[in-house]
Amino acid sequence: MDKLKNHIYDENNGLHYTLVGDYYIPDLKLPEENRPIGRYGRLHREYLKQEHPARYSFLILTGKLWTYLADLNEQAEERLDLIIEQMKAAEGVTEELKAQNQLEWVGRMNNIRNRVEEIINSELIYTM
Repeated sequence: MDKLKNHIYDENNGLHYTLVGDYYIPDLKLPEENRPIGRYGRLHREYLKQEHPARYSFLILTGKLWTYLADLNEQAEERLDLIIEQMKAAEGVTEELKAQNQLEWVGRMNNIRNRVEEIINSELIYTM
């Protein structure tokens, strides 16, 4: 009987394996990422789990999921802030309006934020 190698590399999936008993177990390493994945990262993670399980598994197995989600969350938050500022300027929602009529300002800001979140969701979160 041939002796099995203690360590192997699978070129198909890019993973290293270690022989434990009669089975090869993938050598998984936790990523050294410490940034939060935030709201948008969590939403996208659930989307990946439900709609793209193979991609989700690949990201987990390669240790890239957390970094991928943290990057996506940062990109989504930056885009959210940018589009909100652009819409405020385009629709005349100013600090002056806030001082004159707080209720109208809050209503218009909520409307802008809801529209921008729909844009972020369709462009970044619920897409591949």
